[in-house]
Amino acid sequence: MGAVMGVKILGSGAFVPDNVITNEDLAALGCDSEWIVRRTGIRQRRHATDDQATSDLCYEASLRCLEDAGVAAEEVDLILVATITPDHFTPSTACHLQRRLGTVSAAMDLGAACAGFMYAMTTAAQFIATGNAKRVLVVGADLMSRTVDPNDKKTYPLFGDGAGAVLMGPDDTGPADTVVDSNNGASNDHRGDQADARAGILSYQLGSEGCGGEMLCIPAGGTRLPLTEQTRREGLQYLQMDGRNVFKWAVRVFDESAKDVLRAAGVSAKELALVVLHQANQRIIDSAVRDLAVPPEKVFVNLDRYGNTSGASIPLALDEALKAGQVKRGDYILMCGFGSGLTWGTALVRF
Repeated sequence: MGAVMGVKILGSGAFVPDNVITNEDLAALGCDSEWIVRRTGIRQRRHATDDQATSDLCYEASLRCLEDAGVAAEEVDLILVATITPDHFTPSTACHLQRRLGTVSAAMDLGAACAGFMYAMTTAAQFIATGNAKRVLVVGADLMSRTVDPNDKKTYPLFGDGAGAVLMGPDDTGPADTVVDSNNGASNDHRGDQADARAGILSYQLGSEGCGGEMLCIPAGGTRLPLTEQTRREGLQYLQMDGRNVFKWAVRVFDESAKDVLRAAGVSAKELALVVLHQANQRIIDSAVRDLAVPPEKVFVNLDRYGNTSGASIPLALDEALKAGQVKRGDYILMCGFGSGLTWGTALVRF
């Protein structure tokens, strides 16, 4: 458990491909539209065209983010891209983005699947809080349509493509502060009633349960099991998912981590202005927030329009919520990403 104060979101942006794939469009593959809605809440998703790669979506989302923040690309000194669908194994997608934006900055990818944006956002906060970066561009982007088997009628309808970005920087409106790690006895306290009302991450938790990695994985294509004609015939280049057990795990991990994060910050669920969860399944979202007793209007959902976009899920939803005016400065936002790894990241942010 940790916290990083004096860090704020300066702007946000998002981009999805124009190509809309409805449930009815998938009927030709043998998918049942009503089953998809009933089991997942998804009605449509976006698919990239053959000439679009992950970095293309990152670039468009980043342009919108920088414009929203009123910051020039040359001011960005670090780029973090959370993705599991890079353009290439190397160079990184972040380096492709850096080249296209024309920034003079460090750039790197982070791979934590659906929790990737949360990992990247908290990493960015560390760089800013320690004074090693002033403007960090954090992008979550995935082309999940390239990872799923069109013949898998239960998995293929779940996923879509998209990108979301935030620009983060220091909030200099209050006294000096430090990164807090509640495990090492740091003395600073950032509870809701503190006089220091700067923006920041009041509390966060990152975690992993690698023992469950096989529940959500792409078996072939890496150094453990390279792509061969045999693995292709077996479909091992596609995402394999144990949906039932992933569902149970996701509900549990959100419930536990959300309560831990709120407790550590001294903030109650009723004080939240917005809850943004990874957009994986409407039933997961409903089950996950039920115990928190958060009103539905405070839980942002765009899953029905975009499906599961993995690393893009949270920043895409966050951007829409911010553009809709659902959050003002000083409000509390609870965010949680969870997925392959198995990994999760939960954070309470004072916007």
